[in-house]
Amino acid sequence: MLQSVKTIVLCGKPLDFGVLEEIGSGLARPVPDDSGMERVAAAHKVVADRVAMGLPVYGSNTGVGSMKDRLWTADDLAEFNTSLVRAHHFGTGGFFPAPVIRKAIAIRVNTAMRGHTGCSPELIDAFVALLERGIVPAVRRHGSMGCADIGLMGQVASVLTGVGEAYFNGQLMTAESALKEAGLTPFVMRPRDALAALSVNAISYAAAGDVLREAAAAIRVLLVTGVMSSRALGASADPWLVAATLSTRGEALVGSWLYGQSGITEWPLPMAIHDPLSLRMTAQVFGSVVDTLLVAAGRLVEATYLSDDNPVVLGGQVHSSGASLPLTTTLYIEAAQIAFSHVARNVLNRCILLSNGGRRNLSVNLVAPGEVATGLGPLMKLAVELYMRVQSLAVPLSAQSIVVAGGLEEEATFLPLIVERMEAQVRDLRQLAAIEAMLSAQAIDLVGDEPMGVVKLAYDRTRSVSPIYLKDRPLSKEIEALQAVFTDHDLLRAFVETAPMPEFDDFFALAK
Repeated sequence: MLQSVKTIVLCGKPLDFGVLEEIGSGLARPVPDDSGMERVAAAHKVVADRVAMGLPVYGSNTGVGSMKDRLWTADDLAEFNTSLVRAHHFGTGGFFPAPVIRKAIAIRVNTAMRGHTGCSPELIDAFVALLERGIVPAVRRHGSMGCADIGLMGQVASVLTGVGEAYFNGQLMTAESALKEAGLTPFVMRPRDALAALSVNAISYAAAGDVLREAAAAIRVLLVTGVMSSRALGASADPWLVAATLSTRGEALVGSWLYGQSGITEWPLPMAIHDPLSLRMTAQVFGSVVDTLLVAAGRLVEATYLSDDNPVVLGGQVHSSGASLPLTTTLYIEAAQIAFSHVARNVLNRCILLSNGGRRNLSVNLVAPGEVATGLGPLMKLAVELYMRVQSLAVPLSAQSIVVAGGLEEEATFLPLIVERMEAQVRDLRQLAAIEAMLSAQAIDLVGDEPMGVVKLAYDRTRSVSPIYLKDRPLSKEIEALQAVFTDHDLLRAFVETAPMPEFDDFFALAK
């Protein structure tokens, strides 16, 4: 990498979303802290001394899983530790994006800096060298049941030893070729190195961080389209003021933001004494997802520095550990998935209100006056399907029963699969945002509103790809184009700058 690239010191402290984004993008190069490396060396000495005395250390001089009672001799250790890595290179499916793998390597290094892992300092140097020389292991997504990413991290660790595949200078090649072109030699695993490179949840955490940030971005867009539709429908802003003043953290945050947008321009007079719940309870629905995302993401940030190794070194002794089960983090992420279902239903209900017409004298299906057209009503079938897709992916998975390794391993969280399902939810939520924006822009035109602030920004971008609906026309490509518009990070940054929600935006580094 270029010498001018920013460096980030990994010292066993939490890695926030801004730091992770810099590492994932390759704009910053992580380097281990000197004090942290001293702690790594001290912990490794504890393990090495025990192995030298012929005492068993799980996964260092013993087998793993159902072979835990097999004690290898000193002559076997080099071959065993190398073989252990390669035995766990079994992932299948599509590849994780390169930023996820860069972040995962940084997380693995950072958790070791606290001095509980027991691996050699040379293993840390080998991980850091991959990032420094621009090598990104090619990691297929399927291979972890969410109790240490052994089948995923096995693909990373194999690259260290010269086996598997990796990207170098943007090209996919054998690990052996990548190391050679980068001027590196295959790493020889020492006792404890193999399991330390394998038995952590670093990839799950990195992928979860990515999808949580993408979810936060999607929610920010949906808040904008929600204000857009609420204005077009003539919703009362009073419930937002109440939420801002009398509610819990998330509801107050969202209520304050919504009420602030209603004050930027002359808000339409309320259409009724009591609005439908999808309008009156927007702050409650979105407040719940803001809360659950912040809590889940906060727990994830904690996971970027806490040891999830097994075994661990503590007080100069080697102890077995159950920290490889990331259950707390997983449960909070599953809670966010359930909250997404409520958001999807809330958006769907507003879309139906728009297409039904009536409020502010809007026509049924938002048909323009004098036009012979069916209008936008048929879009509701797609909106309903998208809602149901989001809903169907919210069913919790983490408590499903499994038994492997001769009955020794019977706990799991399925965090990688949960992350994959959340990715699909986010995609569907973004398409719902596109539909809500299309309907809202049509309604704004029909009632003759003059949008301002963030609503105008969303309206203008909608109209840049989706003109006013006069005659019936195919909408498939238009919806997908709108989805791409509302996924664009430059537009998100503009939304954040125009209508900030600092506590949320800054935590997820949405303006980066």
